[in-house]
Amino acid sequence: MYVREEAGERAVGQFPGVDADEALTLYVRRYLDLQAKVALFESRLTATDLSVREIDQTLSRLGEETAEPSAVGDLDALRTQVERLRGVAAERRALIESERASAKAAALAARTEIIEAAEKIAATDPARMQWRPAGEELRALLERWKEAQRSGPRIDRASEEALWKRFSHARTAFDRERRHYFAELEQRNSAAKAAKEKLVEEAESLSSSTDWGPTAGAYRDLMTRWKAAGRASRKDDDALWARFRAAQDTFFQARDAANSATDAEYAANLEVKEALLTEAEALVPVKDLAAAKNALRDIQERWEEAGRVPRGDLQRVEGRLRAVENAVRDAEQAQWTRSNPETRARAEGAAAQLESAIAALEADLAAARDRGDSRTVAELETALTARRAWLEQVVRAAEDSRG
Repeated sequence: MYVREEAGERAVGQFPGVDADEALTLYVRRYLDLQAKVALFESRLTATDLSVREIDQTLSRLGEETAEPSAVGDLDALRTQVERLRGVAAERRALIESERASAKAAALAARTEIIEAAEKIAATDPARMQWRPAGEELRALLERWKEAQRSGPRIDRASEEALWKRFSHARTAFDRERRHYFAELEQRNSAAKAAKEKLVEEAESLSSSTDWGPTAGAYRDLMTRWKAAGRASRKDDDALWARFRAAQDTFFQARDAANSATDAEYAANLEVKEALLTEAEALVPVKDLAAAKNALRDIQERWEEAGRVPRGDLQRVEGRLRAVENAVRDAEQAQWTRSNPETRARAEGAAAQLESAIAALEADLAAARDRGDSRTVAELETALTARRAWLEQVVRAAEDSRG
């Protein structure tokens, strides 16, 4: 059997013992099989996601099978179709490589994001670090890294190793700082616990004291020292605070009970002082200064004899009596001011000067009227009105200073 091609006629094989049509059918069927393979590859190349390796292997196989096949048909057209598919495959290969490069770049960016998040955590100031949430976040980042390795696009080994080295360094730095922080915290907790144990012992030793004022001051000092001592562990701090608070409560409850008993004794004194206040407040406003001063002195003497009042009423009653004392003192000051000889002399001197000035103005006014100078007359009348008003005020002040 022969086939005619562009390069010439070529023997493709022989099939003895059969007629020509039957032999031709065999070699035509071989051609059709080749044609079907090429068509199938073209279909898969445009419709499915073939790998670069599959594309190259299939093209190589088709190239070999169509080079000099033992088949009869339009082999030149078939070879042209294979060559055309090589161009399509090249475009497909380039697209796959581009997508693969994009996927690798995205994977590298995702891994880098994981690393940068870990490094940010590791670089946080230990004094501001929230260790538990930060540790959980680092563990979550590690799981993201592992998941990216399992199911994400692969990146080149050198990049992956460099990123993993950064990730490992960040985790190591975090763990080192965490151990250092908690070691220091344990030392601080121990020191705070020892200091607060001593404060509790002092507080408990004072709880039975009846020296109320100094002991209350001592408890305030203990509280200041307690705050300055820092915190122990939560369990130790709570237990020590319960003892400290109990000692305080014992003392202050005893003091309050004693004060309540004292206040009950002072209740009768309060009634006496409130009656004295009613008597004192009747002196205001002051009409007779001498009588008011004598009455106030008598009230003050009886006030001291009445004794102490309950602490809750002390400021109230003292304030009311002080208001009466201030009113009498103000009245005395006002009387002295009115009777001050210097004040009276100044007032009388000013009156004499004003009278002299008024007389001069009146003479000038008469002369201006004689001249018919209306403008000057108006000015002098205004000046006279002002001087007479001043004189009236000065005379009144002088009369007041005489009492």
